Amino acid sequence: MKFKSLALLLALATPLAQAENETVSTVQSSTEMRLSSQPAAQQWGLTQEEWSRYEALKRSERGIWSPSLDPLTTLGVEATTDAERRKYADLLVEKESRRVEKELAFQRAYDAAWKRRFPGLVPVAVASPDRSSRLAVFVREDCLSCDTRLKTLLSAGNPLDIWLVGSNNDDSRLRRWAVAQHIDNARVQRREITLNHDAGRWLHYGQGKMPVVLEKQGDSWLPVSAP
Repeated sequence: MKFKSLALLLALATPLAQAENETVSTVQSSTEMRLSSQPAAQQWGLTQEEWSRYEALKRSERGIWSPSLDPLTTLGVEATTDAERRKYADLLVEKESRRVEKELAFQRAYDAAWKRRFPGLVPVAVASPDRSSRLAVFVREDCLSCDTRLKTLLSAGNPLDIWLVGSNNDDSRLRRWAVAQHIDNARVQRREITLNHDAGRWLHYGQGKMPVVLEKQGDSWLPVSAP
């Protein structure tokens, strides 16, 4: 009889122990997730609560419409008050300023290295456009030098025909990329800027370089060095 009672107690204790272990595992997993997201939140100047909202937005329709948006833009677009929008806009401007500064510093180091290693190399003829020149721009996703060059061109105000290399003729992909690059939709509506699928043109005109900016002069397309 004692053995039966002991067996019954063990049988009842086993599910309770399993449930307790599962609860502990769940708590540990939740704690680990919060801790792992803290450095990411801090990198973007966000609180843990703001980062949790960003992750929730990524799982919502915003994540489907704009899957490549950064945390600050995502929170700013979905902000519910003007104060929130201003806050995230200020954070984004500061973040992008630091990013562009680092990328330009590396570009200067790259240019210096080129001159040091190939001092006698004669460059190809380049165009020097004015602000009214319409330029063809070939870029691709996940390309820091492309992002930096495009930002400069957008600020310069030239009319642009932008060709996204590797878009696979996916209109949604092209639109998402344009939103992530903060391309002014009003300029697109006025046809000052056109968004296009590359469809192999880069292979013909790009000479293997990325990004590529070209201006048509006569019957020739010449690479543009500035802006």
